[in-house]
Amino acid sequence: MGAWLAGAMVAAAQEAPVVPLWANGAPGFEDRRNEAERVSGGSVSNIHNPSMTVFLPPRDKANGAAVLIFPGGGHRQLVFKAEGIDPAAYWNDLGVAAFVLKYRLAREPNSPYSLQIHPRQDAQRAMRLIRSRAAEWHIDPDRLGVMGFSAGGEVASLLVYNPTAGDANAPDPIDRLDALADFQIVVYPGPLGIPDKIAADAPPAFFLIANDDTDHMGAILSLVEKYHQAKRPMEVHIFARGGHGFNMGGRSKLASIHAWPDRLTDWLHDNNILQPAPPRPNP
Repeated sequence: MGAWLAGAMVAAAQEAPVVPLWANGAPGFEDRRNEAERVSGGSVSNIHNPSMTVFLPPRDKANGAAVLIFPGGGHRQLVFKAEGIDPAAYWNDLGVAAFVLKYRLAREPNSPYSLQIHPRQDAQRAMRLIRSRAAEWHIDPDRLGVMGFSAGGEVASLLVYNPTAGDANAPDPIDRLDALADFQIVVYPGPLGIPDKIAADAPPAFFLIANDDTDHMGAILSLVEKYHQAKRPMEVHIFARGGHGFNMGGRSKLASIHAWPDRLTDWLHDNNILQPAPPRPNP
């Protein structure tokens, strides 16, 4: 991803549509939906009206795949530019629609939110909302994946390894849709949300971390072992160095870290995620 593209995406983010997950605010916290977010540099905090920022690729490049991005930030803030806008630029360059989630932060001072409940609720609602507008956004609802960095990787786990079926009797039609992730990309995640056992239908996974990220290696190794035991498809990259928080690798002086998105691109091609589904034959 060129620096010009990343710069263009920062400018585009100021104009990108922001879609609240709930029209009247998050359930149980509707009275807080009008509180202003705090923006500091490339990070965002004080999120009480969870939302998605929508980045659609050019129509002539779009292939129908889509991804919901969970930035990291320790559940105290969201690293919105480096782990949201920058990844969206990468995905759009591949023809993939990208949706960057602002989820509620459970470790902020005086936060009313639960780590186990509210980020998962936001992620599930976002997946359902994307599927509800798939035709409008020209995406294939069966090629909708997730990407999480650090704490965002924990949000991915809370989504992927919990029930994702919709409620057929829900009064809101969006909540009747499923929140299934068709693939997942997890970059230096924390341990929250990793189950004791991976289900037999867990989505194909791409895991990535640096070996000297000692605080987070355990989570990746646990996921790899559980995926292996469940005989689920995965690809794993453990780089010798790189530390934590290298984002999309652009500022790293290490060639392996700088170029890590190329490994992801290879995986996406090898798994046909970037290929439009063949047309169905007429009955």
